[in-house]
Amino acid sequence: MVGYVTLGTNNFERATKFYDALLAELGAKRFMELENFIVWGAGTPAGLLAVTKPYDGKAATVGNGVMVALAASSRAQVDTIYRKAMELGAKDEGAPGPRGDNFYAGYFRDPDGNKLNAFFMG
Repeated sequence: MVGYVTLGTNNFERATKFYDALLAELGAKRFMELENFIVWGAGTPAGLLAVTKPYDGKAATVGNGVMVALAASSRAQVDTIYRKAMELGAKDEGAPGPRGDNFYAGYFRDPDGNKLNAFFMG
């Protein structure tokens, strides 16, 4: 099981505003907060998402082929999360829709270029 995922940012304030609003759609709020590191969660110490400025002081970069998948409770919630991401300045990487049998997802990149999706299985 994944405990948490950390994404790097070059604009900490912009990233935290983006994720405050986006993850609220999943019932998540700030779980832990340090000067350059914030973690969001929805009540359990697993499945957390964090944003940080890289510890080594170098620029954050996007990992090619790396993606964070946000579990939604319904297709409608996938649509809501995707729309919210677009409102917050995300870049479209694939509008919500079915992807194979019993898998529904929408794909986007956050303002730093990190790839995410919201998905529902069922």
